[in-house]
Parts: sequence; structure tokens; C-alpha cells
Amino acid sequence: MKLADVQTVLQAKVIYGEQWLDKEVVCVCGADLMSDVLVYTKEKTLLLTGLTNVQVIRTAEMSGLIGIVFVRGKMPGPDVLAMARSKQIPLLMTKHPMFEACGMLYQHGLRGCSQLELIVHE
Repeated sequence: MKLADVQTVLQAKVIYGEQWLDKEVVCVCGADLMSDVLVYTKEKTLLLTGLTNVQVIRTAEMSGLIGIVFVRGKMPGPDVLAMARSKQIPLLMTKHPMFEACGMLYQHGLRGCSQLELIVHE
């Protein structure tokens, strides 16, 4: 699934990075604990989170995340937006809560990182 499809499914607003909506999402992680993101995600993972601080951008850069979707209608501040621009990390925002947003993406074929590993090793 591409980021543009994620935008459609989640009825999301693109905050930054519209030019990268053709990037392919491999799996999804819903988390507010950035240490979990560092441990459990793989490259090209899409992060769904309610956190809106610069640590989210730093984590995304370190983990090679494909983009970030802020849930519950949360909007990051100018410092987060500036860092995302400098790192070229697409940002989206949906009004859906994290649980529902993850479920919607799952219904459309995206899997969590642990499930992707199971599929690869079967």
C-alpha cells in the first residue's frame, strides 16, 4: 500500500510531504513509546502515534520509517514540522484514534511488523 492509499483509508490530512505519497508502506506500528518503535519496527514502517514532539522525528530517522501519522487530530508544533522537513519525513494527521486507525489499515491489507516477520518466515 502506498502513503496515498493510507491517506485515503484514514481520511488523513497531509501536513508535510505530499510529494512522497507514492512511497510504499511495508508494515505499520501504532505506538506512543518510542523505545518500542526502535526495537520492533523495520525499515519502511509507517508509525501511527499520538506523540507530537521532536523525539518522534528523531526516532523515525533512526528507524528508517516511511512516514508518521498523528492520530486523534493531533497537530505537531513548528519545531516538529521543521525537523520533519529537514529529514524529509512525510507527516499526516487523522482524526481517528490509534486503535481504529490501525484496524482500518489492517482491514485494507497492511500488517504489523511482527506479522510481516511471520509471513516472511512461513
